[in-house]
Amino acid sequence: MRIKIIVFLLFSSWLNSLAQENWTLKQCIEYGLKNNRNNTIYANQKLAADAKAKEVLADYLPKVSLTSTLDNNLKLQQSVIPAGIFGPDERRISLTQKYNSGAVAQLDQVIFDQSMLTGLKANKYNKMQADLNIEQSQEAIIYNISTAYFQIFVYNQQLDLLEYNKSTYEKQMEIYRLQVNKGTTLKKDLDKVSVDYNNTLSQIRVTQSNKQLAENELKFEMGFPINDRLHVDVFTKMEVSVPTNDSIGSFSPASRIDYKLAELNIKVLEIEQARIKAGGLPKLTGYARYGAVGFGNTLSGAYDELLPYSAVGLKLSIPILDFYKRGAQSKQAKLNRMNAEENLKLSEGRFKVDYENAQTKLVQAHANVENDQRNVALAESVLKVTDLQFQKGTTNLTDWLNTQNSLKEAQSSYLNSLYSYYQARIDLEKATGTLKTFYNSL
Repeated sequence: MRIKIIVFLLFSSWLNSLAQENWTLKQCIEYGLKNNRNNTIYANQKLAADAKAKEVLADYLPKVSLTSTLDNNLKLQQSVIPAGIFGPDERRISLTQKYNSGAVAQLDQVIFDQSMLTGLKANKYNKMQADLNIEQSQEAIIYNISTAYFQIFVYNQQLDLLEYNKSTYEKQMEIYRLQVNKGTTLKKDLDKVSVDYNNTLSQIRVTQSNKQLAENELKFEMGFPINDRLHVDVFTKMEVSVPTNDSIGSFSPASRIDYKLAELNIKVLEIEQARIKAGGLPKLTGYARYGAVGFGNTLSGAYDELLPYSAVGLKLSIPILDFYKRGAQSKQAKLNRMNAEENLKLSEGRFKVDYENAQTKLVQAHANVENDQRNVALAESVLKVTDLQFQKGTTNLTDWLNTQNSLKEAQSSYLNSLYSYYQARIDLEKATGTLKTFYNSL
């Protein structure tokens, strides 16, 4: 019974390991959206925007302050009573004592400050910017993970083709070894095949190294432990097709996060310009004050008897002259807003160009993949015929090697066009602003 349990546990562990080995692109992106380190950074930025909103609002809320003072009058200030009031001579007296103590509590409340009220409007846009920054970070994660995943997928395809070539050379080398041992073939012919075989082994090692680098990049973008094993799903064939307008949707620059952020930036600059202009308006503040003072010739005496006082009042502040400071600030804010508007128009044109270029590249890359795929199939067919002729002795080794090299060139072109297609595909999604739609459709 114990052996059965152990076998069952080992079998379950083996099934779990198999289930974890093959990561699809959607699984990689899903993991990255949860574990990428940028998530923490942009989440903190959103919290900082919320805290900033509270900071700005606090300026319009009541403020209470407590102040306590203690003065040691090393030399008492004197006042002069003119002659004739209390006698024929003037008198000099001190209206305070050596130690003065005081304590006051004051409440201040802004009643009207247009500059402050205008600044409060920016809180909404700052929060929206923080949300858009999170979305932009998520799009970057989707893009980077997809790019690294496509690289790994293409490297796997390359390894399969190289293994096929390696197997072809091995079969030919085995035939030549037998013929060399029998003395029917020169060793130099075996060496020619061995050279191409060794080159194929070198290409396999380079490709395996490049694949490992791409896997490390994928792990980094996912937030996956770098030392843990990660195998992408190489068994599911990825679709190679040109997306239609219905699948991608009509292009609009406003659908891109960059465009939305630029629009919000203009709104914030408009508010900043209005806030500076409102700084020239009167400000009204109310206050309530309650305090007490004490006097004494000794330190303790200054606290023996405290004399209370209180007051309520209004404070009206009217800016009159600031030597053009506010005007200069307002002009700078206006120019910054105008530049932001012009940059948005430039970006809109750039986004349209990026979209058109990405669409053109995708169509061309798709055509190249189909053409190169046919070339590979044709080269494989020619190699089979040439190999059969070579075995029958109707063609020579040079012709066989040339046919094999043609196949390798066709394979190389196919792999390059395949990666270019996948890169163009994700670039088009980025240019259209539909990376999240692409992720959801996987």
